[in-house]
Amino acid sequence: MPPLLQLASVTKSFGAVRALRGVSFDLQAGEVHALLGENGAGKSTLIKIITGAHSPDGGTITIAGKRVPQLSPTIARKLGVACIYQQPALFPDLSVAENIALRLESVALFHLIDWPERRTRAAELLNRIGAHFSPDMEVRHLSMPEQQLVEIACTLGAGARIVIMDEPTASLTQTEQVLLSAVVRDLCQSGVGVIYISHRLDEIFGLADRVTVLRDGESVSTGPVKELNESALIKLMVGREVTQTYPPSEAECGEVVISCRNLGCSAGGIHDVSLDVHAGEVVGLAGLVGAGRTELAKTLFGITPCDSGTLFLDGKQIEIRSSQEAIANGIALVPEDRRRHGVILEMSVAANITMAIHRRLFPGTWLRFNAERAEALEFIRDLDIRTSGPDAPVASLSGGNQQKVSVARWLATNPRLLILDEPTQGVDVGAKNEIHRLIRRLAKKGMAVLMISSDLPEVLGMSDRIAVMRGGTIVAILWGQSTAHDVMAAALGLEVGAQ
Repeated sequence: MPPLLQLASVTKSFGAVRALRGVSFDLQAGEVHALLGENGAGKSTLIKIITGAHSPDGGTITIAGKRVPQLSPTIARKLGVACIYQQPALFPDLSVAENIALRLESVALFHLIDWPERRTRAAELLNRIGAHFSPDMEVRHLSMPEQQLVEIACTLGAGARIVIMDEPTASLTQTEQVLLSAVVRDLCQSGVGVIYISHRLDEIFGLADRVTVLRDGESVSTGPVKELNESALIKLMVGREVTQTYPPSEAECGEVVISCRNLGCSAGGIHDVSLDVHAGEVVGLAGLVGAGRTELAKTLFGITPCDSGTLFLDGKQIEIRSSQEAIANGIALVPEDRRRHGVILEMSVAANITMAIHRRLFPGTWLRFNAERAEALEFIRDLDIRTSGPDAPVASLSGGNQQKVSVARWLATNPRLLILDEPTQGVDVGAKNEIHRLIRRLAKKGMAVLMISSDLPEVLGMSDRIAVMRGGTIVAILWGQSTAHDVMAAALGLEVGAQ
């Protein structure tokens, strides 16, 4: 039986940059074939060629045994190719059912919409993947993980034969990852082939049958997952030895920087939150999706101000009614959705880094672009941001370097408290290691860090203490040496030994 998909010696260049250098890849029916590589290795370009978004410069593409000389997005969809991207492509002002219908329903003149049938189909698809929210809910009110589940529902409904999953669990909790793994296995049992892209190696070993590693636009290895171990796979990806152990804490815990007492925000759904974060300390914020982690971050940053409880900064009671007040008080937030809220892709690296300090950088009526470049160059050097220069658009950077630019913007404000919401989401192994070392370095300098992460090993490895949220409040404070069982037990409402 021929492969569902076969690419042979595919090449692609963008100007002088060779993105793909003779890549060969195949996908069998009923298998999960992992596609790995650092950011910039060529994975995104290869996926865009498979989905018809880019045309290859050379090589051949064969789908279900037939060579496809010209592949476009429309032709790819008709041939059963579907892609679930890391950043959901949904209409925020439409309901979940309407978004699903736009993908699945054919367009006809004077077509009457069967609203009950549309809702029923959406509910069935959501139920199949364990998504517990209404098909009538507007997408703008869904969290990033919930939007990701809507994308998966669309793909299931389309009946695709070749499914590409680009970091589908980047913002999902462990429980939701298990549900997604079950969905993937169901798809494979029905003869679907899945191309799976993830930087979480435990997922690859638990789910994939084969793995292809790209490096610098070339396929350097293809083989069964069971013949590799974690260190060998990382070495293939980066071309060098990289440890995945977390850097140890070198900071001494200082005075309390931020203190919440019975903090509540009805708009954010949080209540009775009491938490201290000390100078030099990394506090991990754990919990299932919907527990209130991001909502607490938004309250501390003034996006959705608190309406009950008290907040203290360096022992002094303060009120944070807006983001401007938060910045003025030394609080910074690196947001979860990097592309929507963390950076402006079309603007330069320098403009992004200095965006939050314009009043300090440009005190008069004249724009001092030399001062802006100088400030940006300092952070480019300090954070090792790999870019052609401060004038390069952020869109030209890899995901890990975009994340560093997002962090640099808020470090430029000299914060006392740095809130990181999913700081390593969607970045490769090497960049993740660099960000972890950066967090440790900031803590060593005396900064208080509140880190939100859905990656449980990251929470356990990077946190001095772990605050577990459930139902909009903190239900347990654990030491960083706690086990995954302790954290999950608290997140699920079970008894654990809290400190």
